[in-house]
Amino acid sequence: MSELSVHHLLGIKYLNKEDIDLIFETADHFKEVINRPIKKVPSLRDITIANLFFENSTRTRLSFELAEKRLSADVINFSAASSSVKKGETLIDTVNNILSMKVDMVVMRHPNPGAGVFLSKHVDASIVNAGDGAHEHPTQALLDSYSIRERLGEVGGKKVVIVGDILHSRVALSNIFALKLQGAEVKVCGPKTLIPKYIEKLGVQVETDLKKALEWCDVANMLRVQNERMEISYFPSTREYTQQFGVNKKLLDSLNKEIVIMHPGPINRGVEITSDVADSNQAIILDQVQNGVAVRMAVIYLLASKIKR
Repeated sequence: MSELSVHHLLGIKYLNKEDIDLIFETADHFKEVINRPIKKVPSLRDITIANLFFENSTRTRLSFELAEKRLSADVINFSAASSSVKKGETLIDTVNNILSMKVDMVVMRHPNPGAGVFLSKHVDASIVNAGDGAHEHPTQALLDSYSIRERLGEVGGKKVVIVGDILHSRVALSNIFALKLQGAEVKVCGPKTLIPKYIEKLGVQVETDLKKALEWCDVANMLRVQNERMEISYFPSTREYTQQFGVNKKLLDSLNKEIVIMHPGPINRGVEITSDVADSNQAIILDQVQNGVAVRMAVIYLLASKIKR
């Protein structure tokens, strides 16, 4: 298969296993490119991409921008905080105004779940979802799976536990879809108040004991507690959360095997993981960041090849 089955990347749930394999094969090629002295390829010289961020982002926005520039695309950056959205302009009007400048692709982060799907039905451009509320974050899940594949050889058959704030995490949902699609076993672990009621319907087991979860898994993906999405308190204190669900070197060393530690960032050091874990050889956190550029290059390149000129 040499092309994606979709015209947009709205969520992992719209992809099939062949799509993921193709994205990873393409990312392998681009990873080699970004490790060369000259890190650019002229693949998308005739493509214009608009990055629309209606929510704060550092890592994802920089990663997409770098991926686009490595492919030689023309890039427009749009931040909602300093735009006419503040004056009451609708999402479709904002995007159509940008598209009238002959933009081919829109990378969008938006606080409302489903914003990308909504937009894809109303505008004539390829849409990449860079995170929609607490719903999906497909490129993060792809780069996480890609990083597991790189470290452990494959994703199928591996045991992955996602630890922390599952309820508010778009990373968790996209990761569950992506890992299951590739044949991994998935558990979630965290305070009961931060685990959604429906989660087992996704074919995922719940484990409330962190030590047991770590004894079981090959990979632990540690999520940040998303205080900015919480209107109420879901656990008594950060200290108590850390005591029950934080990973430190002593806990890792007490396991009967060596597991891989991941984190989508930003890390709250000393809360979900300690610095000696984050900076250890077991952590692939910086690999995830590097792989994010290669995977996003692959996604953009493959979607751009489907744009009708």
